[in-house]
Amino acid sequence: MKKFFKSAFDCLLFSNIFMALCAVAQGLVTFQLIGAKPVPAVLGILFAATLGLYNVSILVCKPKNPQKSPYLRVRWFFAHYRLMVTFTIVSLLMLGPLFWFVSFESKILLVFMSVLSFGYSLPLFTDGQKRYGLRHIPGLKPFLITIVWCLSCVLLPILEATDQHLVSISMRDTTILLAKRFLFIGALTVPFDIRDLFQDKLNNLRTIPVAWGEKNAYLFCQFLMAGYIVLLFIFRNNGFNTDFFALSLTAVLTGWLIFHSTWEKNEYYYFFYLDGVLILQYVFLMGFHLAAHYIK
Repeated sequence: MKKFFKSAFDCLLFSNIFMALCAVAQGLVTFQLIGAKPVPAVLGILFAATLGLYNVSILVCKPKNPQKSPYLRVRWFFAHYRLMVTFTIVSLLMLGPLFWFVSFESKILLVFMSVLSFGYSLPLFTDGQKRYGLRHIPGLKPFLITIVWCLSCVLLPILEATDQHLVSISMRDTTILLAKRFLFIGALTVPFDIRDLFQDKLNNLRTIPVAWGEKNAYLFCQFLMAGYIVLLFIFRNNGFNTDFFALSLTAVLTGWLIFHSTWEKNEYYYFFYLDGVLILQYVFLMGFHLAAHYIK
């Protein structure tokens, strides 16, 4: 039984299903914060796009001998190669019909994000005989990841909620929501680069840890998280309400997890605990709302 649960847990994490659920949770966070009912098509797009694009990124970067990779995730992924290819194809095919259920503005946004995502993963550019993607451009990797997550998990839900007249939200509030999430997700991307520090040096990827050093990268993470908490404090729409305390608690926990994440940590720490705060943020939001409801 223990072996079964271990296999199921590995499949959940290393197939990127868990990451796709993280994207859905972040979409739900946005719907909750703007006071709108979740739009099923948006949640479906977030799940399918995240699963498909993350898997494509791994497939494109397949090492010559994946079973000798230092990363458990890579070894597991290519040990289940046919299953992962099937997951990837099915998830990308799901995007076709879902694409037609969203507004014209959302379609434009999705096309733009697709260009960024595939440009990040695929070696579309050449420099002499060397081919590279956008992530090989110095300093661009964490920014691209963060901006795509913010656009998909914040702006896409807002566009659809507005189009369906579920809520009216100003440009100012939209910008503030994007800024908050940018800092939060941006802080989460850097520890993964710290973990891959030595591998990125070998691959000539100029990430923040490679350029600034491991210690400065950790300080940068905490700076971003502190900035996120400051924005939460300054732009609290309804005072010190349940949303403020739920988001602040998640930020403090995330900062603690980042502080304790060193490159020696195993991959479960990164792909479950660190990525898991994206889901935990929504759980805390709903938990605080339910607690406040029962207290009343």
